[in-house]
Amino acid sequence: MKTVVALTAAVALMSGAAFAAGDAAAGKAKFASSCASCHGMNGEGAGIFPKLAGKTADDAAAKLTAYKAGKQVGPNTAMMAPMAAGLSDADIANLAAHIATLK
Repeated sequence: MKTVVALTAAVALMSGAAFAAGDAAAGKAKFASSCASCHGMNGEGAGIFPKLAGKTADDAAAKLTAYKAGKQVGPNTAMMAPMAAGLSDADIANLAAHIATLK
């Protein structure tokens, strides 16, 4: 019985991790329409808009989640919080997956 419970828990965790990984292709489309005008198509950043290229998916997801929650993240929070407010958890996962591909 313990083995069944352990296997069920392992499968549930793996399924959650796979979902959390996000879809980079969907993230790329969302990035192009929501993020690129400030951060650049390749996440290169410009002026007050920080470079996103080279960020990990975990870092990008954590920041977007914090912005969405209304937490003070940094000097651009006033601009980013409204942008993140409408993102779903899937949007955040997808954007994070795409950001992690930017070099």
